[in-house]
Amino acid sequence: MKRTTVYDCHIIELPRISFRAGNISIVEGLKNLPFKPIRIFYIYDIPAGESRGAHAHRECHQFIIAASGSFEVSMDDGVNKKTVNLNRPFYGLYIPPGIWANELNFSSGSVCLVLASNKYNEADYIRDYDEFRKFKNINTSII
Repeated sequence: MKRTTVYDCHIIELPRISFRAGNISIVEGLKNLPFKPIRIFYIYDIPAGESRGAHAHRECHQFIIAASGSFEVSMDDGVNKKTVNLNRPFYGLYIPPGIWANELNFSSGSVCLVLASNKYNEADYIRDYDEFRKFKNINTSII
């Protein structure tokens, strides 16, 4: 696997078709994303002050959209850190495997939509930060 960094994470603008009665944005797998979505889920009713995520994936790619409201995504590759604010439903954040990600500062009524390249597999998740640094081959004694 390529050694991913936070610089591999980037915003992708989705096509937006405007109508008098509202807008529509379309995701057509490999046409819009660097992976084919296999699993789609969304997170909502997040209490104020709560955060989500705080894990990395070994193989799964993700594309995160603020379908409603706004929130921040903090990314960490074990060396570099980057935070982006998602607040438009036609922009999404691509996160490749090997990036520690955390969603935080959700606005009231926000909905976090996630398109993932893999079916759910608990073994793909890295939920411990020290284990993540070992996965990235980063010396955990230097913090």
